[in-house]
Amino acid sequence: MAQKSPPSLKTAPMRMAPVLVADDWSDYALMDSGDGQKLERFGPYTFIRPDSQALWPRRLNEKDWAYDAAFSGQESEEMGRWRFVRRVPETWPISWGGIKFHARCTPFRHLGLFPEQSVHWRWCRDLIEARVKQAPKASPPKVLNLFGYTGVASLVCAKAGASVTHVDASKKAVGYARENQALAGLDDRPIRWIVDDALKFVEREIRRGNKYHGIILDPPKHGRGPTGEIWKLEEGLDRLLTACVELLEEDALFLVATVYAVRLSFLALDNGLAAALGNRLGQREAGEMAIPEQGSNRLLPTAIFARWSNQT
Repeated sequence: MAQKSPPSLKTAPMRMAPVLVADDWSDYALMDSGDGQKLERFGPYTFIRPDSQALWPRRLNEKDWAYDAAFSGQESEEMGRWRFVRRVPETWPISWGGIKFHARCTPFRHLGLFPEQSVHWRWCRDLIEARVKQAPKASPPKVLNLFGYTGVASLVCAKAGASVTHVDASKKAVGYARENQALAGLDDRPIRWIVDDALKFVEREIRRGNKYHGIILDPPKHGRGPTGEIWKLEEGLDRLLTACVELLEEDALFLVATVYAVRLSFLALDNGLAAALGNRLGQREAGEMAIPEQGSNRLLPTAIFARWSNQT
């Protein structure tokens, strides 16, 4: 007796995206990279940070690598230290897309933002603005920003017309995000700031019957929730993606996931998103994100992503 073929899984088609390049900055620039490091400008200040993907030789000579501060330590989430050559304030304002927010030197080598994320900020903003323009009298689209860090994506979505729920396990990060809201002059926008474990919050929202028109998630490789919950990306990502799709409204706009610092292909991330989406119609795309290097044609790879929109 002939065996039946397994049923095919119909999913939203996936487009192999070209590398998404964050080339829309004036307050940030990658000035040079190589030999495991990168030279960057954030506003008026210049920094050297480790980057394991910068395997090539530096383009500029040593005197052109003048800097205000350099981070020592390996490229990881482990704490290190900054060595300051010149005075850098605790915080200073920079902007993107007409929105101001603080940059700062953190103990984890980051500077309060991830410049490459502007490719997703712009994408989410455009989808939200199109929905608001299409139905100006409808309730604002609801957006959930998980692992929201210092809240730039939340501010972009709120300014575009969305009602935003921002979730991060770090009370300090949420505090920084609220400071950014004030600096941006967006205190009147509907943003809920929540300190919570992302997966637990999503699963509670499912039980409450809440839904969202857009979801942004940028999960770390590993981390801890506010009450000691342990997060490991390889173990929790599939569960999180499936739960997030369950939170999407029938007329949802988007879901975007970004992953850093893991041995994971963007195809693997996309396969997980496809499985979570099931038969939901729309368009998927997946690929890499990168920062353009000033004065050259080089691109510095930063992260992988997979995202879905209701566009067909």
